[in-house]
Amino acid sequence: MRIVFIGCVQFSHDALQTLLSLDDAEVVGVVTREESKFNSDFCSLQSLASENQIPCFLAKGNNQTEMLGFLKELQADVIYCFGWSYLLKSEILNLPPKGVVGFHPAALPQNRGRHPLIWALALGLSKTASTFFIMDEGADSGDILSQVEMSIEPDDDAASLYKKMTDTALTQIASFTKALAGNNAKLVKQDHSLANSWRKRGKADGQIDWRMNATSINNLVRALTQPYVGAHCVFQDQDVKVWKGKVATDPVPANIEPGKVLNIEGNAVLVKTGVGAFWILEHEFSTLPQKGEYL
Repeated sequence: MRIVFIGCVQFSHDALQTLLSLDDAEVVGVVTREESKFNSDFCSLQSLASENQIPCFLAKGNNQTEMLGFLKELQADVIYCFGWSYLLKSEILNLPPKGVVGFHPAALPQNRGRHPLIWALALGLSKTASTFFIMDEGADSGDILSQVEMSIEPDDDAASLYKKMTDTALTQIASFTKALAGNNAKLVKQDHSLANSWRKRGKADGQIDWRMNATSINNLVRALTQPYVGAHCVFQDQDVKVWKGKVATDPVPANIEPGKVLNIEGNAVLVKTGVGAFWILEHEFSTLPQKGEYL
């Protein structure tokens, strides 16, 4: 089965490597980027394509006219689009006879939209899913090709959930590629009445508000740690990255204001929150705050 692969993040790289090892897959073209200003897990596929002597198109911006010309020449049976920040136009979606397969790490039809791993962790969800679907002109709304549920453990963070998602998805890719090649794939229509869409996150969404309870702050920190941009707090009018923390287990006085530093132990900072307290364990303070100061 002739496949063109589109992507530009670390998961894209891992997925393309998996495809290259499959007997049912003949990767005849790659679309990627040389750089990205907004994908924190950006990974160009140019080197991988070159190593395997696969024609490679380097996209710039969202100019899909040139991309369409490249794709037409390859006469692919199917396009895999995993890790791409733009919706594809109908001319591309309708080009391959088996369609364009997209990927979304959420339990579609729920939780369509932006930053699905980050939102799942930040909201404290206990499970999500790895979902592949046939792309249509909507966002994450096409028929489901493969979906596997994943648990989110209390100690999962962005890095561990990203790995869990990748490991799950690579197994799915091998399975549904064989099914597509043999014309045995079974599609399930989404129930759009169950759908919601997560919005794009901005810098303000990553700022710790010490009026939040300690559990919510911990969820935010673990959601935004590497490979993402990191949560941050403000100290002395400067943004300070917070990469890791934990909810304090000892009781704290209820009459202390949120944001007050309760204790310092080595490099760790204990801060009063709206409910409970939170230990900042890994951070980028240039100067540690002192006990009694406020964040």
